[in-house]
Amino acid sequence: TLFHDEDLTINEEGIRTHIRFLKENGINQENAVLLAGGAAGDFSTMSFEERIRVASIVIDEAGSIPVAMGAQTTSTQELIRLSKEANRLGASFIQVSCPFYFNHTEDDFFDHILEASRASEVGMIIYNTFWTSAEVSFGMVERLTKIPQVIGLKWATTRSVAMEFEDVVHSFAGQFCFIDNDLLFPISHMLGARAFEVHLCNHWPEWGIKLLKTLEAGDYKQVELDLVEEA
Repeated sequence: TLFHDEDLTINEEGIRTHIRFLKENGINQENAVLLAGGAAGDFSTMSFEERIRVASIVIDEAGSIPVAMGAQTTSTQELIRLSKEANRLGASFIQVSCPFYFNHTEDDFFDHILEASRASEVGMIIYNTFWTSAEVSFGMVERLTKIPQVIGLKWATTRSVAMEFEDVVHSFAGQFCFIDNDLLFPISHMLGARAFEVHLCNHWPEWGIKLLKTLEAGDYKQVELDLVEEA
């Protein structure tokens, strides 16, 4: 998220210019979803009103490109408000992770998601932020299949449990769109993941487009070399 250096207000023209840059360099509805106000987009430093404003700017400028609005929060009531606003603005998805700071159980997180799903029809991407709160287990993923609005999992694991990342992708790729957030692109693609978290695209969108084409061609060796040598 871009802000003015002088007073830290939202830099609307800067955001619009950035999205136009992405579109002019090949980002479109066939190869991308834009995330507005995610973790790298400073959601934790913005007010509720600022988060909605950023999302509205991105959605307006994105045109036909789908937009996911960051909806991470420690408050279920605020998540409900964010869900309703995302639906009103025309966001395709919201990104939701387990409430942080305090320890939470899987039941807590499931209820958090369930209440938001009852509030609006916007699609939900569940983000496994195990480094800030409770980890999403295989059993939790099974439970998420019961919530129709949950359409995607932004997936990373601690790698402390053998094959956990791979097992979940392989078992549920037919039910969710998996977004690889672990840089295991060749493995996850082979197992059914079709989306990939690529921060690099913010200043080098062509690289992400090349990544998708190389994955779709099944040239996994080249993907790994590109990750090591270029990314």
